[in-house]
Amino acid sequence: MAGIRLIEVTKSYPGSEEIAVDSLSLTVEPGEIVTLLGPSGCGKTTTLRLIAGFERPDSGTVTLGDRIVAGNGTWVPPQKRGVGMVFQDHALFPHLSVAGNVGFNLKRSSRAADVTSALELVGLVGFAGRMPHELSGGQQQRVALARALAHDPVVVLLDEPFSSLDADLRVQMRGEVRRILKEANATAVFVSHDQRDALAISDSVVVMREGRVEQAGTPRDVYQHPHTRFVASFVGHSNILAGTIAPGGRGIETSLGVLPSRHTHDLPPGTAVSVSVRPDSFELDADGGIAGRVVSATYAGTSVDVTLEADVAHGPAIDLLVHAHPERILSVGDPVRVRVLPDFVAVIEDD
Repeated sequence: MAGIRLIEVTKSYPGSEEIAVDSLSLTVEPGEIVTLLGPSGCGKTTTLRLIAGFERPDSGTVTLGDRIVAGNGTWVPPQKRGVGMVFQDHALFPHLSVAGNVGFNLKRSSRAADVTSALELVGLVGFAGRMPHELSGGQQQRVALARALAHDPVVVLLDEPFSSLDADLRVQMRGEVRRILKEANATAVFVSHDQRDALAISDSVVVMREGRVEQAGTPRDVYQHPHTRFVASFVGHSNILAGTIAPGGRGIETSLGVLPSRHTHDLPPGTAVSVSVRPDSFELDADGGIAGRVVSATYAGTSVDVTLEADVAHGPAIDLLVHAHPERILSVGDPVRVRVLPDFVAVIEDD
């Protein structure tokens, strides 16, 4: 039985010409962490609210565990769905201690044991008597997660939980939250507009656009093999090229030559396609590679983001975004040669 199942769910708001969620179907398996990823207004937060019961669908069904909670004439209110929520601002009660926040609304008979168990899970046993204002941002987030898990929920819903954290703490908490959810064997849906959060924390990423699912898959699949121009551009950066399927399974003919690709979708030779080439897919200083010149080079810590002007056989030179090793020193005008590797080359659909 699925942890969560949405079938053809639609939601619109009075006075708005746009459909917030449009015939959306989604399955989350028990123990799976799924991220709804997309820009503002794509429907991801509305989808979370539909699962939680804060919104009623116009049509379709929402199932949690083994019961329908919305649709087919059924409506289960939020407090009876067995949902744990972690909000963007943590939403801790300032007048209650850590233990008081975690134990809020727990049964009196088992409250102490359940609070201790939840705090052990998030590594905060020694903080039970602290007040929220005495905690760091990361500790507050762990308290919010402990409160959500203390009720043994059917599903945990996390609404942009990292948005208020600074960059270093954000990276640390991605790993912490994933570890805690996995140790609890929790089924979780995480909402984010940040592709780095989604790729780091998720078992599966659902990219949304205009209320619909644009692509769903593992973080690696969504990044390395985007299906559409929108996914290629939103989840990271990409170079988009026009091409045609080469005869004999040789790859894709483009202005950069024939590019290797393991995913041509069995298209016949001569078919016109668009191609996504990730910046990670270029090898600098490759023998026999494509000649070019550096237009800009920006040190980004884990890499150097290089824009280069590449020479092509026919037509004007084209600009490419390439990731170089962080120790590489490059200056504007430097000549380089690049070769395309196959792993990050994908045939995509135009929007």
